[in-house]
Amino acid sequence: MNFRLLLLLLFLFCSSCAVFKSKTASIDKIFNEAETFKHGFSGFVVYNPATQQTLYSKNAHKYFIPASNTKLITFYASLKILGDSIPSITYKENKDYLIFSGTGDPSLLYKDFNSNRVIDFLKNSTKKLVLKPKYVTTKRFGSGWAWDDYNDDYSAERSAFPIYGNRVSFQLKKEAKLPIIYPNIFSDSTVVSTEINQPILRKEKQNIFQYKNVVENYQKEIPFITSEKTTATLLSDTLRKEVLNYDDIFENKNPIELTDTIYSVAATSLYKTMLQESDNFIAEQLLMLCADKLNKNYNSKAAINTIKKMLFTYFSDPFYWYDGSGLSRYNLCTPQSLVDLITEIVNEIGTDNFKKVLPAGGESGSLKNYYIADKPYIYAKTGSLRNNHSLSGLLLTKSGKTLYFSFMNSNYTISSSQLKQTMEEILKTVRDQY
Repeated sequence: MNFRLLLLLLFLFCSSCAVFKSKTASIDKIFNEAETFKHGFSGFVVYNPATQQTLYSKNAHKYFIPASNTKLITFYASLKILGDSIPSITYKENKDYLIFSGTGDPSLLYKDFNSNRVIDFLKNSTKKLVLKPKYVTTKRFGSGWAWDDYNDDYSAERSAFPIYGNRVSFQLKKEAKLPIIYPNIFSDSTVVSTEINQPILRKEKQNIFQYKNVVENYQKEIPFITSEKTTATLLSDTLRKEVLNYDDIFENKNPIELTDTIYSVAATSLYKTMLQESDNFIAEQLLMLCADKLNKNYNSKAAINTIKKMLFTYFSDPFYWYDGSGLSRYNLCTPQSLVDLITEIVNEIGTDNFKKVLPAGGESGSLKNYYIADKPYIYAKTGSLRNNHSLSGLLLTKSGKTLYFSFMNSNYTISSSQLKQTMEEILKTVRDQY
């Protein structure tokens, strides 16, 4: 090789190394000098898929509580296991009856999902409707959930036949004597009380809702306790026709196999709402759907074990995975494994499709008020539990690169706004320098 050419290549290589070290040093400087990171433990990985190069790594293989970053795991599993459309009910018709069961589909009469296929199908049937129970071994709450969150909307119970998001909506108005309740069937179990310390509170083990008069308008969604009886009652009220109990009609007879299926919404619509709004209920029910598809049961723990063996054997570090939503503090993973996961998701659906379902900084979902720029440069999933905050996804640089990153923080004692402000400083540095 020409000696001058060799010297030129050596010079370019050394220059490149110097530039790389300079960029790394500027991020290290923020980590070392910012007061923020003296009040917790942080890990950060930035990866360039085009060159298959890790651009920055700090505590990459240390374990953190991912919180709602766990939804990225549920998303990937659902992509691999569920089809394009979500099965909503299975059913069988005979001469007199239409017998049906739920599948775990969370979309029925929930949020803005506009599919009325199931409701129309049941409403238009000329046969007697019979709800067949499913044997569910998954408990209503996940392992590691906070039991006293039962009154909060993010802790809706898991069930085989969810309806209305397994929640009741209450509006308390200062000029009104009675709250506005939806679905209204819970009006009979809503009572005024002077003993509660908040505007409305459900009794822990009963669908009894207590409220007190308010001086300002107040609105809250509260999970109800699920059961086959409650589901049948809600369906009867919604359909304006009776829904019978399977055991009352077919007691001591051979079980009837439900061989037909009604599908509801596109799977992508569930994924987008789950990731952008960080919807715990949808995440948990997607895991239930995966359990049914994989093992023909409703055992989330068994589904997680199967999925880990199927899909997660090649990640840098093992996931300690306990639920679909990230409510559990038992969940643990590393920044590097989340970057590995993002890589697999992009390989599965492509960068553009991934961006469509993720929150965009300054524009949509849980990032609407954060990472604001003229054009979004962060497309990522947030994850927050008290003293824990993570952000993992895609970072678009000013030079046109799309990088994968995971930024995890645990045990911090400062305000989350202060933490996010310093995180933004680091992410902007990556955006501008790489």
